[in-house]
Amino acid sequence: MVQTLPSKKKIKSLDEFFGEKNLNNASPKIHCSKYWSWLSDQSSAELIQAQSEADFLFRRVGITFNVYGDDEGAERLIPFDLIPRIISEKEWIRLEKGLIQRVTALNEFTNDVYGKGTIINSGVIPPEIVYQSSQYRAEVHGLELPKKTYAHISGIDLIRAGKGDFFVLEDNLRVPSGVSYMIENRKVMMRLFPEIFALNSVAPIEHYPDLLLKHLRAIAPTGVDEPVIVVLTPGIFNSAYFEHSYLAQQMGVELVEGQDLFVSEGRVFMKTTAGPVRVDVIYRRIDDEFLDPLFFRSNSSIGVPGILSVVIKGKVTISNAIGSGVADDKAVYPYVPDMIKFYLKEEPILQNVKTYLCRIPRHKNYVLNNLHKLVVKETHGAGGYGMLVGPLSTKKQISEFKVKISNNPYKYIAQPMLALSTCPTFNNKKIVPRHVDLRPFVLNGEGISIVQGGLTRVALKEGSIVVNSSQGGGTKDTWVVR
Repeated sequence: MVQTLPSKKKIKSLDEFFGEKNLNNASPKIHCSKYWSWLSDQSSAELIQAQSEADFLFRRVGITFNVYGDDEGAERLIPFDLIPRIISEKEWIRLEKGLIQRVTALNEFTNDVYGKGTIINSGVIPPEIVYQSSQYRAEVHGLELPKKTYAHISGIDLIRAGKGDFFVLEDNLRVPSGVSYMIENRKVMMRLFPEIFALNSVAPIEHYPDLLLKHLRAIAPTGVDEPVIVVLTPGIFNSAYFEHSYLAQQMGVELVEGQDLFVSEGRVFMKTTAGPVRVDVIYRRIDDEFLDPLFFRSNSSIGVPGILSVVIKGKVTISNAIGSGVADDKAVYPYVPDMIKFYLKEEPILQNVKTYLCRIPRHKNYVLNNLHKLVVKETHGAGGYGMLVGPLSTKKQISEFKVKISNNPYKYIAQPMLALSTCPTFNNKKIVPRHVDLRPFVLNGEGISIVQGGLTRVALKEGSIVVNSSQGGGTKDTWVVR
């Protein structure tokens, strides 16, 4: 047998499995111990074979994505790592409470800023942060939504740093993606290693599509008992098209494009071979600006002309609601702890990462003088694009960002580069430490539901903290062990 476990020196960097208290004797955390014992008995050849089988299964299912700006236009397989990320149930319970608290406050905020604006009038958040956001939609101001919910599906990005505490890195409330990978990662792991699940009490996640359907049904327009639900996709060339078709199939609803829908007599209809069918709930995977060419981007060919007017009349529900992106703007993110205190009268359970708003002169000056040790992000950016990772950047890249920030400070925020936790990862025929984050998915409609797990993304390049698939990251199965 070829030993695959890392050296004692490498083990000391695997804090997700070992932690500070366990490093001296290289003994894993209690909730990781059964898996680590099993892993210790596996040879490199066995893991290589399993990796090959996993790649085959993902290709057969069609789990691929497209990278924007890729001249080759080729579909890629998101790298999948065989070694799961393991979280104890005790730790998860605290995470879950923190996620529910945060998503509740964010929904209160969106309802408020599109209504009375009490948080702005009270001076808790500057009005320009909200009203100058590119995600603020004045068109839906005053709109009464079913269940008073804007974000029905939220993907909250978490990182572990310092002494093991989780921090919120980003809130994703527009069209958060990745849940299909979460589900399929689990299916592949159960197929490849059924014996592991017999040894460990791992919380299930396969029921997510059923939960999603339940919450979408709950937000149907008033008076609709049996809502017709569709998933709206931009089309096959979208990077997350697999997920769109996957979720539609799993929920048993139609996958449609903008051209398949039309507005007539104040309702939205779907074209079918049997004639028009009224649509009540639309789970959209299209950004606001492309949804309705009559109100937003006039050159959009993937939206539905007039759909906003139907939303305003309360005859169709869009999930997530138009305008929900104002709450996940990175310029709004630093104020979320204040939102929790303001709306819920509670202290935040999950903390933010310290954030510098370049729109504030003293913050901007600090950022410009310390770019070499900061991570800079665009306030409206996503997918790992438009970032500067200062400690890993060249002098030229830093100089270019100085100009960008100086010319348009409102466009950028900055955060310290945290020492992200590391998880054992099977890479290049050996087990090595790699940085990870976690995206749990929070459903809101019929109350709040969270499956016990999430999408763990892993930075496969040694030393990298960028986990986005578009930037070379991979994924892991996430276990909550009871």
